[in-house]
Amino acid sequence: MTRAEFLRYSTIAALGAAAAPSAFVGKASVRQPGDYKIGLIDLMLLKRQKISALDLTAELGADGVEVDMGGLGQRETFDNKLADPAIRQAYLDKANALGIEICSLAMTGFYAQSLATRPTYQRMAGDCIDTMLAMGVNVAFLPFGVQGDLVRNPELRPALVKRMQIIGRMAEQAGVVIGIETAYDAAGERRFLADVGSSHVKSYFNFSNALKSGRDLHQELRTLGAGNICHIHCTDEDGVWLEHNTRLDMPAVKRTLDGMGWKGWLVIERSRDANNPRDVKGNYGANTRYMKRIFQDG
Repeated sequence: MTRAEFLRYSTIAALGAAAAPSAFVGKASVRQPGDYKIGLIDLMLLKRQKISALDLTAELGADGVEVDMGGLGQRETFDNKLADPAIRQAYLDKANALGIEICSLAMTGFYAQSLATRPTYQRMAGDCIDTMLAMGVNVAFLPFGVQGDLVRNPELRPALVKRMQIIGRMAEQAGVVIGIETAYDAAGERRFLADVGSSHVKSYFNFSNALKSGRDLHQELRTLGAGNICHIHCTDEDGVWLEHNTRLDMPAVKRTLDGMGWKGWLVIERSRDANNPRDVKGNYGANTRYMKRIFQDG
């Protein structure tokens, strides 16, 4: 990072904390022990960067929503409507009025694009971090995606380690966390995080990755360790709702997480009924009710 970049993020961090201290600290950081929160994703609600995703999240009973940074394609950075101060403020006002949180931002453009090769990746990460600070969000999701699959493309590892070290320094200067999703098993992801060497880069764990690979989900969680997990996508592949999924014993998952001492956001991604995959209210309403029953009402 250049001196100019260092000064930029130092200034942004100071301004962000001063401008919205209660939001920047975030409800997540003052949670009481034993508390879990349930989130939804605007992209999966078919409302990518639409403020109506907040209304729907509240209607379905979730505690918060993960807001996408917008499409990427071959642009130099994300097609991010939240870069507009008026739109950002409208989001914050709406979330406050509804009593829900923006639990994370998501750089899902990297599902199909390559973090290892895109020349403007620092601008992309920087734009996300700027938006996080402006909105009081302290976690962002960064998937390595198909082109960054380190199991199939191990030659990309040095480049991705180096780039995540740079992004980690950017996140550290801003006081935020970048949560990555890789194709590794828990041991491999833990080694990758160790090579990056930043407490501001963690795993955004996804139940589905372990389940569809035939790995023991509970052992994967314990191997990765509570301190390496920022948020969790509590999902499986589409087919059935979470409460009907015979390979995902959610009460047992809660016992594992309780035993690890991990507390935080469980963000529902997929697990839609195969017969009604576009029934947003039906699918995500059922999954939200189930997750809240298991993790909050027990």
